[in-house]
Amino acid sequence: MSAGFALYRALQLPSQCAVCRSWPSQRLCQHCRATFAAAKTRCPRCALVLTGGSAEPRCPQCLHSALPLAACWAAVDYAYPWSELLARYKFAQETGLGGLLVDLLLHTPGVGPALADLQASDWLLPLPLSPQRLAERGYNQAWELCRLLHRRSRCRAGLSAGLLLRLRHTKAQSELPRDVRLTNVRGAFLVDPLSARQLQARQVMLVDDVMTTGATLAAAATALLEAGARSVSALVIARTPP
Repeated sequence: MSAGFALYRALQLPSQCAVCRSWPSQRLCQHCRATFAAAKTRCPRCALVLTGGSAEPRCPQCLHSALPLAACWAAVDYAYPWSELLARYKFAQETGLGGLLVDLLLHTPGVGPALADLQASDWLLPLPLSPQRLAERGYNQAWELCRLLHRRSRCRAGLSAGLLLRLRHTKAQSELPRDVRLTNVRGAFLVDPLSARQLQARQVMLVDDVMTTGATLAAAATALLEAGARSVSALVIARTPP
C-alpha cells in the first residue's frame, strides 16, 4: 500500500472527530467542517478575510503596502478550534493531525489549481526553522505539512528542506508587538548559495502553518526573490485576523 493511499484511507475510515470528539466520524466531521471551516472570500495577496460588499479585490493593507507575495491562500482563520489543534500539532508532537490540516488546505478554493500550475522545475518549500528551534521542537511542522501536501496533491514541483535557510535564531513572532516583527526577521533567511541557480526564473510556493502579520513570509519571500525566483506565493493553514 502506497503512503498516499494509506493517508487517504486514514482520513476516510471511521474515527473520532478531532474537534467535537463525535464517534464514529472522520477526522473532521461534516458538521465541524461546515461550522468552522467554511470557505471565506480572502485578499488574494495576504489571505485576510475581505469584508462583505467590498468593491476592492484586495484588503486595504495590501492596497497601501502589499507583501512581496504574488498570492497567498489560507484554509481557516487562526481561531477556535484551529488555534488549539495547531498548537497540539506544533508543540505537543501530535504530527498525526497533519493529514487533517492538509485536507483543510486542499479543500480551500484556488489551492488545487495553484499547485497544479507549478512545473517540475518550480519549488514547494517549507518555511525553515533555526537549528536551535528545530532542536527544541524535534521537527519542523512546516516541512511535515509540505511533504504531505506534495504527496497528496501530486504536485510536480521540486521539494526541498535545504534550499531556503534560516540564518539566525529569532524570538517567536507571537511574543512580539506588530511594529517589532518586521525587524525581528529582517535578514533571517538566505538561499543556499550552492543551489541558488535552481531558483532562476522559477515559481516558488512557501508552506507554513500560521500567518500572523506576514512579516516572516515576507522576509523569506524577499530572500528568494533576491536569489532570482520569478515569483513567490504562500500556502498557510491559518491566517490571524487583524
